[in-house]
Amino acid sequence: MHDNIEYRDARDKILKCSEDSIRVASKYIKKGGVIIYPTDTVYGLGADPYNKAAVNKVFSIKGRDRSKQLPLLASSIDHINGIAEMSNDAKKLASRFWPGALTIIIRLRDEQLIDILDTQKVGVRIPDNRCALSLIDACNGILIGTSANISGYKSVKDVRELDNRLLERVDLIIDDGITLGIESTVIDVMAKKIIREGYIKKEQIEEVLGYEL
Repeated sequence: MHDNIEYRDARDKILKCSEDSIRVASKYIKKGGVIIYPTDTVYGLGADPYNKAAVNKVFSIKGRDRSKQLPLLASSIDHINGIAEMSNDAKKLASRFWPGALTIIIRLRDEQLIDILDTQKVGVRIPDNRCALSLIDACNGILIGTSANISGYKSVKDVRELDNRLLERVDLIIDDGITLGIESTVIDVMAKKIIREGYIKKEQIEEVLGYEL
């Protein structure tokens, strides 16, 4: 496989998940590219969160409102600890649900990310998908992890469902088959509030925390 591929058709960009495709995808990301990759929940748009141009491209591709922050996926808790502050509640939830379908909004500490992402807090999670974890690890352990859809449209569980507008603008798509098809639950542990109830239910979270949200 060649690292610089001239695609005749957008769907020629789709590569099956393998060590080789992960290597190629990570090179695109490190050069400021945007890719589509599998997670345990739905397919995501991936980019280097430390590259402002790449972050801007993700917003543009999705047509996402700038007021809506981009979540981050990590390959390990150590990488999250390196950029953000895990409160006791966050640690409890991470211990129970990671890797898995829970996004936890916590306070950012990394000044560079605060500047580029234009936020003091960020949603983070460790996905339960071996392909995703291998890719994220190859990209220094942290990757943009917003859903691979045009804002306002449904998230996708299969690369065959991807919007052509996305296919035309991303650099590469990694196909790892059908995902769960249900988005992660999002909790803001600082506000003690469920932002989005997805695969993991509110009652499960409350049981871990020991109080009602």
